[in-house]
Amino acid sequence: MDTKAAIIALLSVWGVGTCVTLPAMAQDTQNAEEDSADEDADRSNPLLNKVWVRSDADAALPGPMQIFLADGTLVSDSCWETYRLSKWQQVSDSAISWDEDGMTINADIATLTETELVLSLKLGSDVLEQRYVTASVPYVCPDMEK
Repeated sequence: MDTKAAIIALLSVWGVGTCVTLPAMAQDTQNAEEDSADEDADRSNPLLNKVWVRSDADAALPGPMQIFLADGTLVSDSCWETYRLSKWQQVSDSAISWDEDGMTINADIATLTETELVLSLKLGSDVLEQRYVTASVPYVCPDMEK
């Protein structure tokens, strides 16, 4: 009997021949509801998690793009410049801001659809309009003229 008991104990440790259930990790209900609400808001906001390419860009400097990530990171890139990571925030339904080289850039969202974004950047006393469309995939930067 001692040998048989030892074999059963060894098989149990290995998980053979027995069904052992692991305890489920408890999740705070309030945090789960908040996470779910945040994910729903992220999915309903057409600004987030898309590659926006400037449609009114200078042909000599192609491909400027912005990606507004849900975690508050703004990815700025182009075919002719190194990418930049900045912090951004949605100030209201119609306004955003981000940090660029220690300066806060404020912009009104003039138009926002699933495929089009128009921003009015407030640069001191000037207002600069920038038009974007969602990037088509695949996208390859054109060769730069030398």
